[in-house]
Amino acid sequence: MILFSSYSHRQLCQCGQVVFFDNSVCLRCGSALGFHPEQGQLQSLVPAEQAGRWVLQTDCDSDKTVIASYRRCANVDSAAQCNWLVTGSLDQDSPADLCLACATNITIPDLSQSGNPDYWRLCELAKRRLIAQLLMLGLPVKTRQMDPQKGLGFELLRWQPGEDAPVTGHKAGVITIDIAEADPAFREQIRQQMQEPYRTLLGHFRHESGHYYWDLLIRDTNWLPVYRSLFGDERQDYTASLQNHYNVGPPADWQSHYISSYAASHPWEDWAETWAHYLHMTDTLSAAEQFGIAADALSIQTDPFTQQDLAELPFHMADSELSDGFMQKVNQWVRLSSVLNVLARSMGQPDSYPFVLTVDSLRKMYLVHSVIS
Repeated sequence: MILFSSYSHRQLCQCGQVVFFDNSVCLRCGSALGFHPEQGQLQSLVPAEQAGRWVLQTDCDSDKTVIASYRRCANVDSAAQCNWLVTGSLDQDSPADLCLACATNITIPDLSQSGNPDYWRLCELAKRRLIAQLLMLGLPVKTRQMDPQKGLGFELLRWQPGEDAPVTGHKAGVITIDIAEADPAFREQIRQQMQEPYRTLLGHFRHESGHYYWDLLIRDTNWLPVYRSLFGDERQDYTASLQNHYNVGPPADWQSHYISSYAASHPWEDWAETWAHYLHMTDTLSAAEQFGIAADALSIQTDPFTQQDLAELPFHMADSELSDGFMQKVNQWVRLSSVLNVLARSMGQPDSYPFVLTVDSLRKMYLVHSVIS
């Protein structure tokens, strides 16, 4: 059972310098760095005997008689600045020398267009964070080449004259991202137009991945009746529901039942929003723990959720360890996010997490947790 397993947000280089998830070289000693997606760790690299291949410094320091070697992703020298290693089957089957994260791309933006290289770099960084987290949670991540029917693919697009503007969304395993969302000014403009409290590039990737995993984990499975009992019937007209949301707005009492106003638009969007918030919560808690921030030790008073809040769920208590662990982490998240908001205000910034978890949102999030675990 996996309870909030996480990739490494920080690691020690061979020289003792702290390095971070997106680093490709140590600024102290100059060592090449590579993220190993199967281990979830950033590793110091040593050139292998075979040209173009690298071995892990930790393997060199071990008693291993056979040491694996790896290629660095071909995008390490591109605008994407990818720092991942090519591992597993991709090491033999990827003629483009791309890592798992980059191999999910179906289309990348036109890099000759002004601004696109920077936007692409930011999109790829957000995507790598997403995929690293998905792997550590034990979720299947396969490219469209690995599985043409159910694999995950990305279309990273930007509007071109004479073309329709790309729409961020998901369809049949393909996630489309308008890379203009990597522009803070554009994203803030849209956030205000949509009257959203929060809009981030990583949030888009997490939200859209929720639609993808709904197809994999909920559709045509035994979880579907439970999903409908909590989120509603997804067979209601999706287009009409969204149009009503934009024309009329959410129900007056949406805050009592949904994690966001957009979640109230349709059961699919409720799932995707809840999924994204689960990823927000687990990744931030894991990062805090890795840096020695103990949420339980924070000096702040909150009203904790209890097991009674899950009592009415049809699948509750099937695994008491699962529900106990979930409840502990959620209460830690309430404490940590409250402190993060105060710290943000102290810097003159908006709240880091401008949302309130209710019992209904908690129960929906527990379904996400149960399905993943």
